[in-house]
Amino acid sequence: MPFKDLQHYIEALEKKNDLKRVAAQVDPVLEITEIADRQVKSGGPALLFENIKGSPYPLAINLFGSMERTCFAFDVAALDDIAMRIQAMMPPLNASSLIDKVKMLWSFKDVKNFQPKTVRSGSAREIVEPEGSLLDLPVLQCWPEDAGRFITLPLVITKNPDTGQQNVGMYRIQLIDERTALMHWHIHHDGAAHHRMYQERGQDMDVAIVLGGDPAAIYSATAPLPPGIDEMLFAGFIRNSPVEMMQAHSVDLQVPAHAEFILEGTVSATETRLEGPFGDHTGFYSDADQYPVFNLKTITRKKKPVYPATIVGRPPMEDYYMGKATERIFLPLMKLQVPEIVDVNFPSEGTIHNCVLVSIKKEYPGQARKVASTLWGLGQMMFTKAIVIVDADVDVQNCSEAAWNIFSNVDPERDIFFTKGPLDVLDHAAPDPIYGSKVGIDATRTWPSEGHHRSWPKEIRMDQETRDRVTRRWKEYGF
Repeated sequence: MPFKDLQHYIEALEKKNDLKRVAAQVDPVLEITEIADRQVKSGGPALLFENIKGSPYPLAINLFGSMERTCFAFDVAALDDIAMRIQAMMPPLNASSLIDKVKMLWSFKDVKNFQPKTVRSGSAREIVEPEGSLLDLPVLQCWPEDAGRFITLPLVITKNPDTGQQNVGMYRIQLIDERTALMHWHIHHDGAAHHRMYQERGQDMDVAIVLGGDPAAIYSATAPLPPGIDEMLFAGFIRNSPVEMMQAHSVDLQVPAHAEFILEGTVSATETRLEGPFGDHTGFYSDADQYPVFNLKTITRKKKPVYPATIVGRPPMEDYYMGKATERIFLPLMKLQVPEIVDVNFPSEGTIHNCVLVSIKKEYPGQARKVASTLWGLGQMMFTKAIVIVDADVDVQNCSEAAWNIFSNVDPERDIFFTKGPLDVLDHAAPDPIYGSKVGIDATRTWPSEGHHRSWPKEIRMDQETRDRVTRRWKEYGF
């Protein structure tokens, strides 16, 4: 059964002994980060802090902080189970582009069964606070040099003024005072694109900041969906049940009916302030810059809500497991455009955008370069700084095996190639912001037709008969 809301999920985690309640008073300034960081890096449970200094509300964190917990959040044995459901929906498609193919995929009848369901009201509006204060929330200051306190796990809902299509994204939000915050969205994000459309009209933009929802809805705000695909439809697909949505109280948007808090307001068309620095998921502080001002109108909430949070920093962190969910779930869609791909791995040290390992079924000379070039043209893959291509028999999920093959097979002059293009805003190594160089590495076995005329050596492997014999007699040998 899908989780109705965040608290339903928390209760389920507690029943399976994967949640720890903390009754002692804790400080949201730095202290919770230190506790949560130790827990996620040691494989510890989700945490529910019941007594937060300066706030009447409890705080939940580390909700996705392991592969097992992330699978439990989506009610699957493995994240590849969701990918298999997507794969099973795909008949042969003749559309010309990946976006066209994905739009066709999400128009199928079975997917329409997961369209968001509109309800008149929900528990997210049990309490309405027109004079509510952002400072009542237990918002974290995560790291010592952060500019202040940041909302870190929001579902930010905006709407395209031309089409009426809503978008849900996850962007950090810096608190300024009781009624004001700063919206940090990068230039490539859909929320930022919507905001530019309102700026052109000289209008402030309605925004709903949703805090807490069922796990699938929270994750879907991070998913790299093509334009025009509804994040709440995708959440309904993951949870096998439609997400219930209702009309917001004071802005013209649809919002999840069973959220913990909904912060309704507008983002200014003209006013910006200096936002940041912020200790980011790269493991480094991101620079301060100008970002638009969010002005609060109304807070609606449950009678007894739980505030959700996450922390980012040097990996592995909770966002690594959410990123692994994206890797596994979207692999079939990646193969739809690049069918020779066998598997991909975004290692934690690459912080998603810095590196991806890709295994391919190699069938012709230069194919690795073609695959890398194609991947750089796929949505958010354009930000990937290093793409490493290996042969199909290399397990890219085993970074040691992949590294051995890469270091063994690569001739640097022949197999390393460069290009330039867009980079993630957080890439501090590029000489200029959001633009710089990228590297592709062809670590496949090089063919004579690719200029390698020496014989390629055979890899040392034990014969299968001996392996099987030793396995059968393992205990006899005293092991």
